[in-house]
Amino acid sequence: MRTTHPGGRGATEGHAPVPVVLAGARGHGRWHLENIRRLAGEGLVRLAGVCELRRLDAEELGDGFGEPGPEQSGDLGALVARTGARIAVICTPIHTHADLALTAAAHGAQLLLEKPPAPSYAEFTRLRDGLADLGTACQIGFQSLGSHALPAIRKLIADGAIGTVRGIGAAGAWSRDEAYYTRAPWAGHRTLGGHDVIDGVLTNPLAHAVATALRIDGADRAEDITALELELYRANDIEADDTSCLRVRTRWGTTLTAAVTLCAEEPGEPYVVVHGDQGRITFWYKQDRVRVERAGAPPETTHYARTDLLENLAAHVRDGTELLVPPDRTGAFMRVVEAVRTAPAPVPLPADAWRTEPGAGASAGAKRRVVTGIDQLVAAGAERLALYSELRAPWAAPPAEVPHP
Repeated sequence: MRTTHPGGRGATEGHAPVPVVLAGARGHGRWHLENIRRLAGEGLVRLAGVCELRRLDAEELGDGFGEPGPEQSGDLGALVARTGARIAVICTPIHTHADLALTAAAHGAQLLLEKPPAPSYAEFTRLRDGLADLGTACQIGFQSLGSHALPAIRKLIADGAIGTVRGIGAAGAWSRDEAYYTRAPWAGHRTLGGHDVIDGVLTNPLAHAVATALRIDGADRAEDITALELELYRANDIEADDTSCLRVRTRWGTTLTAAVTLCAEEPGEPYVVVHGDQGRITFWYKQDRVRVERAGAPPETTHYARTDLLENLAAHVRDGTELLVPPDRTGAFMRVVEAVRTAPAPVPLPADAWRTEPGAGASAGAKRRVVTGIDQLVAAGAERLALYSELRAPWAAPPAEVPHP
């Protein structure tokens, strides 16, 4: 079944649409532009401004925003001030997040900030403390954390539906072609121009796998991680990791692993699996789909609705609705980012560990690197709560435990 989505038309009866500015409307920012268009059509928000160094043309902007359309400027602070925007959506390069967020906040906007919120724990702390001083609400853009499946899964666990939890595994086998790493100057970098970027598979493309597993365990705050191990590799000619695994121990005693790659043989839907001694729960977080398997009973599959994070933030601005992903609820994820940042550079995989294949779909004609056997390793990591080295991947070195404050 699929539950109904709260809100929608009529949800803002008696309220004017909340004015929004979007910083970064190209690349992934196009998703935010379309989402704002959708919510504007429901009367929830109004696109007041777009912040881009190069103006969007009429075709890029599209219809649905009225005439004369949103104001455009390369100066976010001035744009927020002129438009009176109450929300700023920030979808810009990772290393610009903190400065732009604090600029928008200083001019009175509440924030929806793309993940990862910052490229280091120090920047995250500066951001969090600065927003607190300004009294600014901030939603971090982990869209999967708006899924109604998450409280349902936690209730199933609390009710003993799968017995005692043995651990939680996350798996993500995606594919990105070589052009993905040339789409922007910061793509695939650990640093750029002396600034941390940390654009690796664990911290950006498949960051949702990590954050979702932490939220399911109720271990999403910085103090909730007690130990952390990392293995970082790359098949592509980049600085950052594209094939990596992680294992953390949480304050609740849970072992949590994530095995991820952007070099899949057959790309598939990422998922998180909760292992119990009497069953398991699998959550395909992009699809909001949950399967519960218990001994002596047929599997049960349920599709859940999702609360959009911008819609949730707009409700917070209007009436104080609780935010789903405030900065403190991403502190544990930022411990992972910091561990990746301070870890040795990812190990290049040997040439015989990967091959080049043509891309598919939108990437047809491009080349992509494929790690032989990685799909099975990713699945086994989530199933066995193991790292690649423990699964005897021929190219994997023993794990390094990361010092944890």
